Amino acid sequence: KPIVVINKIDKPSADPERVIDEVFDLFVAMDATEDQLDFPIIYAAARDGIAKLNMSDPDGDFTCLFNTILEKIPEPTGDPENATQLQVFTLDYDNYVGKIGIARIFNGRISKGDNILLAKADGEMVKGKITKLIGFLGLNRMEIQTAEAGDIVALAGLETVDVGDTICDPNNPMPLDPMHVEEPTLNVFFSVNDSPLAGQEGKHITSNKIKERLEAEMNTNVAMRCEVVGEGKFMVSGRGELQITILAENMRREGFEFGIGRPEVIIREIEGVKCEPFEHLVVDLPQDFAGSIIERLGRRKAEMTAMVPMGEGFTRVEFVIPARGLIGFRGQFLTETKGEGVMNHSFLEFRPYTASGVESRQYGALTSMEDGVTLAFSLANLQERGVLFVNPQTKVYKGMIVGEHSRTNDLDVNPIKGKAQSNVRSSGADEAIKLVPPRDMNLERALEWIEDDELLEVTPLSIRIRKKWLDPTDRKRYATKK
Repeated sequence: KPIVVINKIDKPSADPERVIDEVFDLFVAMDATEDQLDFPIIYAAARDGIAKLNMSDPDGDFTCLFNTILEKIPEPTGDPENATQLQVFTLDYDNYVGKIGIARIFNGRISKGDNILLAKADGEMVKGKITKLIGFLGLNRMEIQTAEAGDIVALAGLETVDVGDTICDPNNPMPLDPMHVEEPTLNVFFSVNDSPLAGQEGKHITSNKIKERLEAEMNTNVAMRCEVVGEGKFMVSGRGELQITILAENMRREGFEFGIGRPEVIIREIEGVKCEPFEHLVVDLPQDFAGSIIERLGRRKAEMTAMVPMGEGFTRVEFVIPARGLIGFRGQFLTETKGEGVMNHSFLEFRPYTASGVESRQYGALTSMEDGVTLAFSLANLQERGVLFVNPQTKVYKGMIVGEHSRTNDLDVNPIKGKAQSNVRSSGADEAIKLVPPRDMNLERALEWIEDDELLEVTPLSIRIRKKWLDPTDRKRYATKK
């Protein structure tokens, strides 16, 4: 039976009763049993250490929550005397002991130095030995000698361990049903930064450093894959743009400098049929914006499956949409709903690929045709052509994108052109230049914005958008071939 904890009850806009109704409706939609629908409720303000069973009760500590857990959650059913069974549910990595499997002990006991059998998802049995056994106490880890059924432990010494594997007694192996992690649906290419400003802001800039970092991520992130596809190029596969963005942001903060291409969906052939991933999309938004969002998603090949009023002027709309139709949509959605909309999506299934394209970015790019530093005078003239991404005194180079064009085509511009000097004074010469603040292109927004012929240059200090081919002649040649 679930325990529902309603947090942030101290907020002025808190509405616990509405939340309870929504949770109840969610459980009903998930075919919860009558017993599960009779769930206990805890009201909390976790930041202040407050929890209570009823809103009218005086503020208390978390004792009521702990008592509810002890009362409602059953204790482990495993038997320490049975044959050993542990199932790995996540991974960790240590530079000294290598890959670490974190597992729950369903039956039996496990000790440091034990010889075991590792049952893989494909049925293969691999012999191994536990070289290190770690237990958990709150947020702390401590090395232990033995553990038994009901405990959660971390184990070292098993280099081939993966999520879902079972650690068994070699004399009586009894594998558990393997857990399956959802396969990636998107590919993104990481590469060494080869722009004219490469190496000026990052500490780790070589392909070897990038490769080591990506391999380290794959050791612990079971939902991602990495493959070397060329000199200084790596194909990273993940479950969505957000997962890729988190990896890139972490690398950026660690001092890495690299390039990222536009996300591409993974196409599979299933029983001889070319298939693509589809997602279940749920959007909550003000009713006034529902029509425009439905129309926009329709151009992205989305099929509306449900539309339910939520009260207070909001509507929930559900769709089935190809994963490629979601690439670049989040930014448009937030703009269209003026920041009031919320969207969530999850993998649904692979379906036959539809050859018709989905709507992509509506406007072209303003691309710098010179190397140098941007000047306010030039940017003031360029802002009439579209939306700028850069401030004055920003380093730019030929092929770098400095803004979004107000039309559908790309436009080469000169953002470093200064005002012509003369000895003739004209009226209005001393007027102050007024610039509209540039659009803030953070990593997630920029990754959604770029097209197939564009890249992100990511450094610890900057996020630049550029063309893959910096020279205009090369870009024209690519456009002709395309």
